[in-house]
Amino acid sequence: MKYYSLPPKPKNSAFKKIRNIGITILVVAMYVWTFLSINIDWGRAIERAANNFSRVIPRLFSPDWAATSDVAMSMLETVFIAFAGSLMAAVIAVPLAFLAARNMMGGVIASTIGKWILSAVRAFPDIILAILFVVAVGPNAFAGVLAIAIGSTGMLGKMFSEIIESIDMNVVEAMEASGANKLQILFYGVLPQITPEFLSYAIYRFEVDIRASSILGIVGAGGIGTMIIFASSNRNWNEMGTILLAIIIVVTIIDFASARIRRKIV
Repeated sequence: MKYYSLPPKPKNSAFKKIRNIGITILVVAMYVWTFLSINIDWGRAIERAANNFSRVIPRLFSPDWAATSDVAMSMLETVFIAFAGSLMAAVIAVPLAFLAARNMMGGVIASTIGKWILSAVRAFPDIILAILFVVAVGPNAFAGVLAIAIGSTGMLGKMFSEIIESIDMNVVEAMEASGANKLQILFYGVLPQITPEFLSYAIYRFEVDIRASSILGIVGAGGIGTMIIFASSNRNWNEMGTILLAIIIVVTIIDFASARIRRKIV
């Protein structure tokens, strides 16, 4: 008969437990100290919030159907802004992705420069880019398209470069050994491997850009965000309910459709 002994417990398990408990106590203490140090009349704040919610929420659930046509046109403009911006970003991101991919450039310096460019583009939030482009080209939908395009280029370029770096290089090396030139390797050895995932990520980014373009109108970059800022400024919560309903419907439809398309592509 064989006897099996249990594996010994790690020696540092007690230390890890004490460390985790200490971190938890520290975090809780910081939260308690933060709330106690804020000079807020919590009773009055809660009462005021409850009054505002009781006054606003019922109106949000009673949409202003008279504004449906205006909301639909603004939502359609938002979709076009997101589509145009995503398409531009997908096109611009491809050469930047090849530049950032180390296995394509054959050197660390060139790929590092490409990664720095993508990181620099990704550093700016879409709303900041929208403000800059509104100043440059005026308060219109074109500013929103440019903001979405530049904002999405950094993220798509990063995703695309990771896809390129993960391709099967045996195919490329076999084509090089058979005497294929650079263009033949690109079109017959690289693109067939990366195109499905490129399309999948581009469609996914379009989903994200729909949400982003809904907000850019707040700073004058076109789309339904303009109606949001006007409705909130005028305290027209019934119209705001119509806007929110339109956003929910459009985003849900696009999410469902893009998910099915991505499943067929990949």
